[in-house]
Amino acid sequence: MQLRNSSSRYGWVSIFLHWSVVLVVVGLFALGLWMVGLDYYSTWRKDAPDLHKSIGLVLFAVMVLRGLWRFLSPPPPTLASYDRMTRLGAKLGHGFLYLGLFGVMITGYLISTADGVGIPVFGLFEVPALISGLPDQADIAGVIHFYLAWALVVFSGLHALAALKHHFIDRDVTLTRMLGRKA
Repeated sequence: MQLRNSSSRYGWVSIFLHWSVVLVVVGLFALGLWMVGLDYYSTWRKDAPDLHKSIGLVLFAVMVLRGLWRFLSPPPPTLASYDRMTRLGAKLGHGFLYLGLFGVMITGYLISTADGVGIPVFGLFEVPALISGLPDQADIAGVIHFYLAWALVVFSGLHALAALKHHFIDRDVTLTRMLGRKA
């Protein structure tokens, strides 16, 4: 399989980044839901949020790399069989997924740094608190983080259903291209 994207399919770098982000986002969402239910006496009360933050910051770096890779190796063009609304929907949908992911990560950063304390990443280094002390920073960012995370998970499910619809109903190569197969 090729490294870079071609006009007919995605390369292995794009495929690896895509499916890695999918797994990490699902894992972070599940971890986030689980950790907010922890009580004061749970042994994971401190470790779960630290793990969530560390993985989230690594995901941020991966998403920056993914954006750079998308610029260096543009994705295959949309299929000629797509009508105008399908093309527009795909463009807007992918835009929402990218912006939403960055929005969730930025609000997570704002929650974590509201008190002016940096975020340790797996105990290896610390990301400094560059923005802190805004009025109700943690509360406002927390609400946005919560609802945007839910919106992303729901929208990602719709994204997956759309890919399955293209594969099984339309019988086009939309899904197979993201699996590294030729169109």
